[in-house]
Amino acid sequence: MNGKVLLVDDEPHITRNLEKVIPWEMLGLTVAGVARNGLEALERLESEPIDLVLCDIRMPLMDGLELVRIIREKDLGCDIIMLSGYQDFSYTRSAIQYGVKDYMLKPIPYDELTGVIARIMSARRSRIKQENEEKQKLGKIFDLVSEKLLYDILMDYADPGAGGWLYEGDERRLLERRYVLIVLDMDIGSEKAKDWRGWEDKERKLWNFAVCNVLRDQLRETGLRHAVIQMRDGEWCVLIACEETDNCSLDQTQQWAIALLSALRTHVKLAFYAAVYRDVLSVEKLSSAYKQIQLCMMLSPNTQEVMIVSSDRTGLSQANQAIFDISGQMAAAIKRGDAPGIERELGSLSTQLQNMSEQSRGRIMPMLHYFMLNMVRELKEMGALSKENEDRLWHKLDHRFAVKDLLAVIRQVTAALGERSLDKKKQSERLMREVRLFLERNLYRDLSVEEAATHVGLSPSYFSLLFKQTFGVTFIEYVTRQRMEKAKQLLSETQTSITQIAKEVGYAERRYFTKVFIKYTGDNPSDFRSKFGIAGRQHE
Repeated sequence: MNGKVLLVDDEPHITRNLEKVIPWEMLGLTVAGVARNGLEALERLESEPIDLVLCDIRMPLMDGLELVRIIREKDLGCDIIMLSGYQDFSYTRSAIQYGVKDYMLKPIPYDELTGVIARIMSARRSRIKQENEEKQKLGKIFDLVSEKLLYDILMDYADPGAGGWLYEGDERRLLERRYVLIVLDMDIGSEKAKDWRGWEDKERKLWNFAVCNVLRDQLRETGLRHAVIQMRDGEWCVLIACEETDNCSLDQTQQWAIALLSALRTHVKLAFYAAVYRDVLSVEKLSSAYKQIQLCMMLSPNTQEVMIVSSDRTGLSQANQAIFDISGQMAAAIKRGDAPGIERELGSLSTQLQNMSEQSRGRIMPMLHYFMLNMVRELKEMGALSKENEDRLWHKLDHRFAVKDLLAVIRQVTAALGERSLDKKKQSERLMREVRLFLERNLYRDLSVEEAATHVGLSPSYFSLLFKQTFGVTFIEYVTRQRMEKAKQLLSETQTSITQIAKEVGYAERRYFTKVFIKYTGDNPSDFRSKFGIAGRQHE
């Protein structure tokens, strides 16, 4: 694709000669137009993007130097070659101050000018290519950061309504968008899932990585901004940003979910099922909607390809509503490791089941069976089961059983958590101390939740919960804060270059480091050093 050049001179024979003599096509340029003075040129420059301006200095209404000054003030982004019949050095000096690429005297040596244009355009194309590559790299960084922030919001570890410095700048757009929420979960009740239970960690991680890639490849076809977030082993949240609600109807959302399931069936060997939330959601409602979907999926055997979930439960009977609520509270207690809470909900569940007719219990049992399959999975994520206990529970759940068997399994879960809770607090404190030291030693590297969790032998989801409970902030907020404090120290106490400081605190991309630093301190790194650095203190 050709670039565009604008010729600016009040002498028509000059612009005619430039149009005819210079081999524009060979240089990859097209003459976009001709202007007789600076005002005409400025109007043209503001109406369309121009790559190169060839401009005379002395012209009526607005001369070339004033035009160049305004071009730079408005940051119009074109390269400029000045043409002049005057050898006065003051003109040359002014042109250099405004970043003019070259300065040529009339009469114009056309062969020399052709070479100058070729050199300038070659450098411009290289610069634009590099800028585009940096933008792509920066875009990928923002996407990864956005996914981490959205994970914390979905898990209710972060309050988006409270704002905070992490959500300033580009990340603020996360809070302003509305989202479609699709949850895809592995069908752990299927025959093939029995093999999955025995996979080694390495095989499991590779499989999870492959699933993420399949989902992302499929979602690119929507052309919409999206995020694929792994919530736990075998479960993903897909968020699609909807600029216009009309483009994200429930029917369209279902079609996206069906397409994702189809892609997974084609490329992944385990079975999945999906649920979508009925409404388009603001960011503040994502966490509650995700919990609602997760509970509905846990309580509902896979009877339809895509489950539709909403906050309205008017279709449930009174007994079903009670079971639904008890199961949700029990799930929360299990995730907290709250053995007394599980025992309390177990009593409520036992009472409800005893008050049901035999026929009603028969309808409820498949739901509770599937719920317990998922609860054992949660315990596995938390590392709350020994391999022996885990295998025993899977074995029981793989066979048909009555209400008393179900209650026995839940009691076994309670017992497992009870044993674990004896030294849970001490163990948690020890693990978090170890994590803190690990982070301090590795701030210079690109750190992820997955790597930190693996370091202390926890699943990412349970690690994130434990981290928030211990430090009161999310993992990404803690790491970013530590990096910024370290950067402030280096900027104020050393003369190390900003690029090197960025690398020392874990940012390979200096521009991204600068964005984060401005969000955290309100100053860019250079201004911060001027105010608080060695030179600034000496000046004071």
